[in-house]
This record gives sequence, structure tokens and C-alpha cells, in this order.
Amino acid sequence: MNEKRIKQVLDVEKKAEAIYEAAIKEAAQIPLQAEVEAQTLIENSRAKAKDEAQKMIAGAQPAEENRRILVQSDEKIQQMDALTKANFSRAVTYILYRVAGKE
Repeated sequence: MNEKRIKQVLDVEKKAEAIYEAAIKEAAQIPLQAEVEAQTLIENSRAKAKDEAQKMIAGAQPAEENRRILVQSDEKIQQMDALTKANFSRAVTYILYRVAGKE
């Protein structure tokens, strides 16, 4: 019976040693897994940030186009104002001549 007990104790010690070594291996893998997961998170975050930046740029392009159109419109308005002012005095002179009976 003593031999049986010793064999059981040795078996339990072997199992404990196997569990201990498995735990050591697993513990050694944890930093590696964490590094891989962190790298994956970083890559995903970069990709998401890049996509968002591209969307923002795409959204800004129409705004830039609107700004360009507004500048062109303002320039045309200023040109029309200048022409109107230049022709206004001619129109007033023409009307005065017509009213006065001179052509």
C-alpha cells in the first residue's frame, strides 16, 4: 500500500509539474499576444482615421468649390455694378436730352 501511495504522490507531482510548465508557457505567451493585439488595434485605428480624413477631405472639396463659385459671383457682381454705374450717367444724359427735345 505504501508503494501505491508513493506512486499516487508521484503522479500528482507530475501533473502539478505539467500544469506549472503549461502555466509558465502561457504566461510567456501573454505579452506576445498583447503586443499582437495592440498592433492590430493600432492598425485598425490608423485605417479608421485615414478613412475619416478622406471623408472630411471629400466633404471639404464641395465647400471649396462653393467658395470658388462665390468668389466668381462676387467678381461678376462687381463688374456689373461698374458697368451699371458707367452706363447710368449715359442713360440719365440721354433721358435729359430726350425730355429737353434734343436728340
